[in-house]
Amino acid sequence: MTAGNNGADTPENDDPFAHLYRSEGGEGGSGTSSVGAARQPGVPRTSYNQVRTVGQRQYGNQQAQPPYGRQNAHYAAPETLPGGGAGGTRPVPQAPEPRKGRNGLLIGAVAVVAVVCIGIGAAMLTNSDSSKNDAGANPGPTAADSVQPSDQPASKPPAAKLPKDDAGTLRLDGGATTAKDIPGARTASGSYVTNLNNQGASATWTLDVDAAGKYKLWVGYGVPGKDANLTLNVNGQALSRPINLKNFAGAPEGAWDKGWTKSWSYIQLNKGTNTIKLSCENGNQCEVNLDQVWLAQP
Repeated sequence: MTAGNNGADTPENDDPFAHLYRSEGGEGGSGTSSVGAARQPGVPRTSYNQVRTVGQRQYGNQQAQPPYGRQNAHYAAPETLPGGGAGGTRPVPQAPEPRKGRNGLLIGAVAVVAVVCIGIGAAMLTNSDSSKNDAGANPGPTAADSVQPSDQPASKPPAAKLPKDDAGTLRLDGGATTAKDIPGARTASGSYVTNLNNQGASATWTLDVDAAGKYKLWVGYGVPGKDANLTLNVNGQALSRPINLKNFAGAPEGAWDKGWTKSWSYIQLNKGTNTIKLSCENGNQCEVNLDQVWLAQP
């Protein structure tokens, strides 16, 4: 038998939970409660069960225990707390205060580090300013000074000056002589050696050098617009090739004053005194005037 056919007189009294309100002995559907009162239309049924707090129902002789075991002695209902109740709020638990001892040590350590950093910065600034002042007053050694050994000279000694002479100071033989008729000679007096256009005529230069070796012999000369050459003899030995005295100035033929120029030849000299002879020999073209002779490094 269901709750729908329990003899309800109105639809609103057709309660699906009617079995909760019937007497345990009313299985026969008498429609009366445990106290024998008849139901009235429109009046809700009264349950024979008493409303109990959750967990307080007894089963047999066993006494119900509080929910979730023994009740916490420290627990208190929210309404019992100050400001509690329907409209109150529970107080927010406060965070524990930090330990003053550790915070004091931490603050002290940070302060010490800050003081040390400030001191180092001040020292660096002071040293930088001092270095700038010192550099301006007395500049230190340069990179070149620092790498150069102190036992070596700062620069190489100047090379020994090689000899240079006017041709008029040479020893002249075979009819060679000096003259000043043709302008343009590069000597201080304007003189030069002439009359070399005779076989056997020569000019000999005696000179000293500090070291044996190869040198350049430079000869200053003038030609009348055409090429010339002379035999070159060094320390008594004639070279196989004559010294070339071409018309490098490009002077027209016969223009002695426009034919001044210079030429050179390699020679090997000994340490000390040497002799160099320029002579007109068989096969030479000797129409030339000489104004200067000098040595140079090869």
